[in-house]
Amino acid sequence: MRKLKVGLVGLGEVAQITHLPILENLADRYEIAALCDISPTLLQVLGEKYRVTNLYTDYKELAAQADLDAVFVLNSDEYHADSAIQALKNGKHVLIEKPMTLNRADADAMIRARDEAGVQVMVGYMRRYAPAFTEALEEIKTLGPIQYAKIRDIIGPNRKIIDQSSTVYRFGDIPGDKMDERWTRRSAMIKEAIGDVPQDIYNAYGLLAGLNSHDLSAMRELLGMPKRVVSATQWNGGGYITATLEFDGYFATFETGVDEQCRFDASIEVFGKYKQLNVKYDTPYIRHLPTTLEVKETVGEAYHEYVKRPTLKDPYTVELETFYDVVTKGIAPKTTPEDYKQDLELFKMIADALLANEQ
Repeated sequence: MRKLKVGLVGLGEVAQITHLPILENLADRYEIAALCDISPTLLQVLGEKYRVTNLYTDYKELAAQADLDAVFVLNSDEYHADSAIQALKNGKHVLIEKPMTLNRADADAMIRARDEAGVQVMVGYMRRYAPAFTEALEEIKTLGPIQYAKIRDIIGPNRKIIDQSSTVYRFGDIPGDKMDERWTRRSAMIKEAIGDVPQDIYNAYGLLAGLNSHDLSAMRELLGMPKRVVSATQWNGGGYITATLEFDGYFATFETGVDEQCRFDASIEVFGKYKQLNVKYDTPYIRHLPTTLEVKETVGEAYHEYVKRPTLKDPYTVELETFYDVVTKGIAPKTTPEDYKQDLELFKMIADALLANEQ
């Protein structure tokens, strides 16, 4: 089996807890051949841990490394587009964490760079690769006309879960001007997407693009794109959002927020007349907590409830196995940049409804 040489840009929590260990587990498919991070200390520590000698603090230098087959873009959202486009210009395939970009202009620029290079870009929506979700895509065909759906994601701080379950290296050697630049870039990117809006709407858009990109992307694959956002409300400075979405023949509710509970409460529930499905997700920061599919069904006078857990293999592993096939077999992933642009459209639809509710 051919090994792909990969470079990672961004060595934060997700890279340390998921990507690096999984790449090491999939050593028959991948070789970690380069690392890049803005923290020199973190870079040295992880370089030693994973026996990588090609270390960079500049993503442009990593992208130029001639022997790399692919680049994983795992850094802060504001630098996703620049990092990915640089990799594409150097002929590398790209796996990019969500949100792929914060606005359409950057998404379009990435698509152009991909097409010019003749390589692949896959967006890291691991929830859509979870085997339980894949089974839900088949089960929903047996549901009959959909009556209602609920999309929910209410979580506590990820840090509370991470600190109890993982060893994550964090160092305070990032220059202050770089942090200031990050927030300036973020503001400009979101303004490009939704205009000059009040701070709470700005914050809500950030929540939609960050945490909720997973929920809304999976919802789209399962249910399709909603016709419109009927209404939306935010509170707590944009930290909580509810919205009503109209589909053909039914409506769905979407609810999200972040509190101080040490738990992860995320699901997509779909109701038919005689059967309902519930895809339930747990925190991605503890690997091998299974995604499950709950099925409830009435047949004649009998009522049945059961849970499907197809595997304990975590969705990130399935995602990286899929990316290997994307690169080596030339197949297009389902989570393409074009697919992601529909999420950007949906974020803006909800943001527009939030703004309308405040006027």
